[in-house]
Amino acid sequence: MKEKIQTNRKKITLFQALLPIIFLIGLLGYNVFFVYGDQALSGSNQFILLLGAALAVVIGWFNNVPIKEITHEIYDNIKSTSGAILILLLVGALSGTWLLSGIIPSMIYYGLQILNPSIFLVACVIICAMVSIAIGSSWTTSATIGIALVGIGQTLQIHEGLIGGAIISGAYFGDKLSPMSDTTNLASAVSGTDVFTHIRYMLYTTLPSIIITIVLFSIIGFTISSQGVSDTSAIELSIKERFNVTPWVFVAPFIILLMIYKKAEPLVALFCGVLLGVIFALIFQQNLLLELTSKTYLDFKSLYKLIIDTITTSTQIPTDNPTLNELFSSSGMQGMLSTIWLIICAMAFGGVMEAIGALERITSFLLNLFSSMFGLFASTTVSCIMLNMTTSDQYLSLVIPGKMFSKAYKSKGLAPENLSRTLEDSGTVTSVLVPWNTCAAYNSGVLGIPTLSYLPYAFFNIISPFMTLIFVAFKIKIRQLKDENK
Repeated sequence: MKEKIQTNRKKITLFQALLPIIFLIGLLGYNVFFVYGDQALSGSNQFILLLGAALAVVIGWFNNVPIKEITHEIYDNIKSTSGAILILLLVGALSGTWLLSGIIPSMIYYGLQILNPSIFLVACVIICAMVSIAIGSSWTTSATIGIALVGIGQTLQIHEGLIGGAIISGAYFGDKLSPMSDTTNLASAVSGTDVFTHIRYMLYTTLPSIIITIVLFSIIGFTISSQGVSDTSAIELSIKERFNVTPWVFVAPFIILLMIYKKAEPLVALFCGVLLGVIFALIFQQNLLLELTSKTYLDFKSLYKLIIDTITTSTQIPTDNPTLNELFSSSGMQGMLSTIWLIICAMAFGGVMEAIGALERITSFLLNLFSSMFGLFASTTVSCIMLNMTTSDQYLSLVIPGKMFSKAYKSKGLAPENLSRTLEDSGTVTSVLVPWNTCAAYNSGVLGIPTLSYLPYAFFNIISPFMTLIFVAFKIKIRQLKDENK
């Protein structure tokens, strides 16, 4: 029956394939720039994604695509994000318990003593890069050290977009080069090269991109320092008045990072992080717990309610400093629901576009648009970016172009690492720049910084696609198949 249905399908035209994308980008742009601004992710963007999906369904209906096939693709897409959704919920719980336990406040306290505005942004890039290389995950980097760096940056009164851009740049640099990264392994696998050849070949474009990024943040950092925002003694005192600040609380994040480094499942590691946060709160923050429960002694019922509320709904720890009042608050799991809502709607849109053949049609057009070697690389780059915008999924931006362009690279005598490098330079790093992409939704939700705020300052992510095109334009390190055995 399935084969019979397939023969009745009409071939989708390029205009039909592009129409939902044009509609989607137009409405999303109107939402963000003219109506809701930073609040667009609170619900309006999610519904616009569903409207775009509905238009794609209508186009599929005109081309005889069975609705069952479309819904099946949507279900598969949403199912593929179940792990990410659970991680998001646990990250919300983690932020609450690590606040209550004094882990995040202690990170901020000691960070303020070490970092100052002039070196803070560069330090963010380097620290996040090192952590991300070690654990192989930009997401986990943002959810752990990233959250602490946001807190330090906010107390230094540095613009949130700059903080987010520095964290994202470092995290995605490490994610690209780590042999433990899922995108690194995925890009090499779909391109037909081994992961270590892929990593070595990426260094040619990745190192110049990160060097330029560090130079730019250094220049901005010295500009910030001239504004004189450096006296943080009052903030440090406020933190010590509310929390028992001790380096012993760093045992918890060290254990979690060690678990991830040892390739423990992220869900297991994050769940252990939540439990450690609770245990450390009971050990180190008893006075704070007494105050928050309004009790003279810690009875089980009130303590249980405080901990569950911290994990699931909200935590507010008042101080005498307005900056810290905003910083020392958490929405727990509940705070991640709008991001999860966005992911589900984005995957629904991507599923419909995949089912009606729109993604394949657009990619094929780009493949045939140029016949030169530069055109091939440019087509790959544009495809990755467009797929990040349309499927809202980082992995699809690697897998689909990887499959579509593999033969074209071979036919031109190009080694597969050319393709794998281009996929990472264009697909992996740009996913976090698209507000409705799952990567952007995750990082924005975890860091508490809107995508459009950090986007102009995510220098590494912006530079990377251009760097790969510069290398091919000047024919620098474009490896041929005949060179592979040399």
